[in-house]
Amino acid sequence: MNPAAPRVHLPSLAVGLGVMLVGTLYPPLMSDSHGRADHTLALLVLWAMSAGFVRGVGFVPQARVWRALFSGWAVLLAVLAALAWRSMH
Repeated sequence: MNPAAPRVHLPSLAVGLGVMLVGTLYPPLMSDSHGRADHTLALLVLWAMSAGFVRGVGFVPQARVWRALFSGWAVLLAVLAALAWRSMH
């Protein structure tokens, strides 16, 4: 095994799985106060989930832009942005 090879990143994977479970079990979480879909919140939540899965399984893209969008830091940024958006609306 190559010691420099990317490995499973458990915090990111846990966020991805958590978002998937919460979004599946309670979809109204991604709606506004009138029951309509909140597309900005959904975008942020799904970005957090996607980045969590990509980084969580150990995949690190080669291209800089994709590496940035699917990094562990991107997971944190997306979760914090989703929480901030939800608290403001």
